[in-house]
Amino acid sequence: MSRTVLVQDQIEGFGDDPWWLVLIKIVFIFVLLVVFTLFNIWFERRVVARMQHRVGPNRVGPAGLLQSLADGVKLALKEDVIPKNADKAVYWLAPVIAVVPSFLVFAVIPLGPEVSIFGVETRLQLTDFPVAVLFVLAVAAVGVYGIVLGGWSSGSTYPLLGGLRSSAQVISYELAMGLSFVAVFLYAGSMSTSEIVDAQTSLWYAVALLPSFAVYLISMVGETNRAPFDLPEAEGELVGGFHTEYSSLKFALFFLAEYINMVNVSAIAVTLFLGGWRAPWPISAIGDGYFNTGWWPLLWFVAKVLLLLYVFIWLRGTLPRLRYDQFMALGWKVLLPVSLLWIFVVAALRLVTTGGVDRQTIIYWGAGITALLLVLAMLPARRPQGAEPSEPARGEGSDAFAAGYPVPPMPGQVPEHVTGPVPGWAADRDATPVSTAAPTATQAGTERPTDEESSGA
Repeated sequence: MSRTVLVQDQIEGFGDDPWWLVLIKIVFIFVLLVVFTLFNIWFERRVVARMQHRVGPNRVGPAGLLQSLADGVKLALKEDVIPKNADKAVYWLAPVIAVVPSFLVFAVIPLGPEVSIFGVETRLQLTDFPVAVLFVLAVAAVGVYGIVLGGWSSGSTYPLLGGLRSSAQVISYELAMGLSFVAVFLYAGSMSTSEIVDAQTSLWYAVALLPSFAVYLISMVGETNRAPFDLPEAEGELVGGFHTEYSSLKFALFFLAEYINMVNVSAIAVTLFLGGWRAPWPISAIGDGYFNTGWWPLLWFVAKVLLLLYVFIWLRGTLPRLRYDQFMALGWKVLLPVSLLWIFVVAALRLVTTGGVDRQTIIYWGAGITALLLVLAMLPARRPQGAEPSEPARGEGSDAFAAGYPVPPMPGQVPEHVTGPVPGWAADRDATPVSTAAPTATQAGTERPTDEESSGA
């Protein structure tokens, strides 16, 4: 009961800041996110260039640091083209809906402990309340409306498909993301972000709740439409996805929202699983926690966020894009069952600890078993020994959509819509394909007439 009163008093303390200090915090969050975006673009281009043995931007500013700013100014000054069939009101509103919620998430993210700003003691956090994490989920869900409405209002097929993909993707992976938070709520006993950080004083939840952390890492990549889960803007089949018909400043807003959301999900991971603004061990043990006081925690928070942003870039530079059915199967058939099983384990811990069982031992065993199940679920199915993939019969027809997604015909198959001879296909399976200039007599299935027969006819 006393702890509940203490938590309530701590949360209510956020309303005591003077108006000018609240304004300073708002401006600081806005500037921080914009600077993070400019840095992330440069950082991503440099890291991917290094992975591909290139140089990357190195001309504008020292080490090319001002390249992102120059590109942003150039993009804002580009000609603004609006499609003729677009719903202009929604077309203009969609980028705003996408970018505004991305700025709101940081309102409840704790950046540090109490500090003195112009003689006023205040926390490095704009606000907090008992259901702050639910506020984050609600705000993040609003942002997808900008993507869906942007694809629908463009009046084009490919943006519409990109918007539909995004809606299905967000629904699938927000479920897994929300379930990964449940274990944190059960373990910390609170949904307040500042209280969750305080509960990780001795042990980070990335260690104690490793399966939840793993599920969240996968879900945050899918939630932000980043590679290898960037299906809503897959240029291979959707040109550019939901923002194909956008240009100039409106496209820049979509671009800004994507990179700010990367910072948001990274900050949430730091807050809920990586100890928040607390220094990592053994730095936290130096000077009886000296580096967890003052302005030092802001440095640790930024460093942890940059580490997770590097994970985003690392995945983009190493993994190919998933097929859409594989991506959805991962969310519904792997992440959701594993999350539900792990929640059951964590909930059981709350009961067995009263019986004298060592809680840490149960956590480690439960995390190990759940992680093993996650790995086994992601392994591909093996074909029995001696079994060979069946080959289609000669001349058998193929349905491109038989497997649920369009696939090219197998060797020896003929697409169902093809009725005549197929140029370039040899009759024998091991024969060298013939020229595609004209079908041979074998391919056509009839004897080629001689010159005399042709002239007589």
